[in-house]
Amino acid sequence: MTRELYLLDSYQAKCEAAILSIDEDKIILDQTVFYPTGGGQEHDTGWLQQGEVRVEVHKVKKEQGEIVHYIKTPGKISVGPVRAEINWERRHGLMRHHSMLHVLGSVFYKHFGSLCTGNQIYEDRARIDLTGITELGDDELMKMIHEANIEIFHNHPITTRIVPREEAEAISGSIKTVVNLIPESVREIRLVKIGEIDEQACGGTHVKETKEIGKIILEKTKNKGKGITRLELHAEK
Repeated sequence: MTRELYLLDSYQAKCEAAILSIDEDKIILDQTVFYPTGGGQEHDTGWLQQGEVRVEVHKVKKEQGEIVHYIKTPGKISVGPVRAEINWERRHGLMRHHSMLHVLGSVFYKHFGSLCTGNQIYEDRARIDLTGITELGDDELMKMIHEANIEIFHNHPITTRIVPREEAEAISGSIKTVVNLIPESVREIRLVKIGEIDEQACGGTHVKETKEIGKIILEKTKNKGKGITRLELHAEK
C-alpha cells in the first residue's frame, strides 16, 4: 500500500519514490505526496520525473484501496525510481479553502449546532452544506462570516493527530457525528485541530495557521431542502 506523505506534512511538495506498477496511464507508487480526490477535496496535479523524462499527472484517485496516479503520456516511464512533484499553487489553494470550511463550520456549530452534510473544495473556491440555518437572513449570515474572519485573524495554529477510534468516538460534539460515518474497519482516526475553536475528523490537507487562509467572501447561498443550506465561498488573499 502506498505511503501517504501528505497526511504527515501538507507542505511537502516533492518526494523520491518507486513506481511499483504501470497499467497504461495508471501509475502506483510506494509513497506519494499526491492527494487523491476524497472528503470533498479535489486531487492534486503535478509531475513524475524519471531521468530526462517528465510526465504530467492530471488526476489522482483511490481505487480498491490503492492510490492511482493518472498520467497524460503513458509509455514514457517504467517501473523503478521516480521523483514525484505536485503543483504547489494548486495544493496551497486547496489547503486554504479546506481550512476555511473548518473555521466556518466551527462558528455555525457554536451558534446553531450546525453540522456539515457535504462539501466540495477547489483551489479557488469551496462550498459547504450546513444544517440548522435555513431561517437565517442575510444580515445574520454575514455576522457569522464576520465572526469566522475574526477567528482567522486571531491566527490559530492548525495541527493534526491520530487517535484510536474509541477515543475519537468519546469526544463530544460534532466529531462523534462525523466519526460515526467512517467505516468501522478504520480503527485510527486523524483529527485536525484549529486552536481551541475546532477539532474534526479529516483526512485532507490544511494550512499551518489560520491567517494563511485569507478573508472569507460569501458568494451566494442556496436552500437545498430538508433543512440544509449551501454556502458558496472563496478565500481572498
